[in-house]
Amino acid sequence: MQCTGLHFLLTYQCTFECDHCFVWSSPRQTGTFQLAQIRELLQQASQLDGLRSVYFEGGEPFMYYPVLLAGVREAVGLGFQVGLVSNAYWAHSLEDALEWLRPFEGLLVDLSISSDLFHYDEYLSQQASFALAAAKALQIPCGLIQIERPDQAQASAGVFPPGESAIMYRGRAASRLAESAPKQPWSVFTTCPHEELAEPGRVHVDPLGYLHICQGITIGNAWESSLADIFAGYDAAAHPISGPILRGGPVELVHTYHLPHQEAYADACHLCYTSRQLLKERFPASLAPDQVYGLVG
Repeated sequence: MQCTGLHFLLTYQCTFECDHCFVWSSPRQTGTFQLAQIRELLQQASQLDGLRSVYFEGGEPFMYYPVLLAGVREAVGLGFQVGLVSNAYWAHSLEDALEWLRPFEGLLVDLSISSDLFHYDEYLSQQASFALAAAKALQIPCGLIQIERPDQAQASAGVFPPGESAIMYRGRAASRLAESAPKQPWSVFTTCPHEELAEPGRVHVDPLGYLHICQGITIGNAWESSLADIFAGYDAAAHPISGPILRGGPVELVHTYHLPHQEAYADACHLCYTSRQLLKERFPASLAPDQVYGLVG
């Protein structure tokens, strides 16, 4: 397994509780990295051939600002290209945004700001505008992540860049949004359109140590084994979840494990996620943690 990117889910906590969130983040959610844990994983990552980039995400990573900043500095010091993802809740004015971002000047190759009708009452929030302006002033490469609500698809047609507007109906979105979305027959979802499960280019690591090849599909725990050992031991075809998906998409999960199913789903993620919910007790080490399945927080 040749992984080029390691994405830290710095915390499952967030200032928002968005309906489309993959990992059920909220102000009540639990699970946050300690700085010593970040340092240890960065040291391990620095010894892996080909692993070049590190991202800090959440939840909302700016909620733990000192740990975030120290983690970014550690990663840059080890030679990684570093990016951040944030909802810019902290950018209440341009002056404020500059103060929040100034310590990251010269450290980041990307700052991705989430702003849409899930986060705010307008597509481009004032906070996002201030964050973008501050990043530009500090010469921090910055862009937007914008997700279209199902009930706004017609009104907002053409607003978002191609490829950035679609909801993936996993996590909270499968529970709260899929019912109102257009459906397709379940039998058409014979591939995974989003993740390279056979040879993941990047993995997410969460505060509980789980390594995710897709949110909630795990291949090991970094508090129990080294990154090198987990990567070396990953056999996509033998994995109880990625194996069937590679053979025939979410449809094959249903066939392999004889799962009950509906006749239609919003997308491949919807069928995959609801199937995984049914399998979680059977494969607890491969379908974790509870946070990603809405069982805590």
